[in-house]
Amino acid sequence: MLGVPSAGRYFLYRSSTDMRKSFSGLSGLVINEMKKELLSGDGFIFINKRRTLIKILIWDRTGFVIYYKKLSSGSLELPKCDPTAMTQQIGIHTLMMMLEGVELKGIKLRKRYGNLNHKRA
Repeated sequence: MLGVPSAGRYFLYRSSTDMRKSFSGLSGLVINEMKKELLSGDGFIFINKRRTLIKILIWDRTGFVIYYKKLSSGSLELPKCDPTAMTQQIGIHTLMMMLEGVELKGIKLRKRYGNLNHKRA
């Protein structure tokens, strides 16, 4: 069974996307609209206007991969962000909650320590 791909970072394209776009069309959005590096290994997330379809475009060392999901009912909730932002970076946990239908408004993430940069003597 395939799951959500592991990527360095995930970037959500905040405008609605025509889901007829495939590799070339989505790549064009990444370069021209999102102003991101296409071959970075990051995941680029696109959602349709009704928020019932989601595509994730990733370069995986040997080629592009598109992960595509169609919800059978309901819609995807988008995380809060600056309304003028074209792109928003989100974490894998937020992406998973979006896909699973968790209401993001009530979620409060507790502090965790990430990469600690200890200075060594």
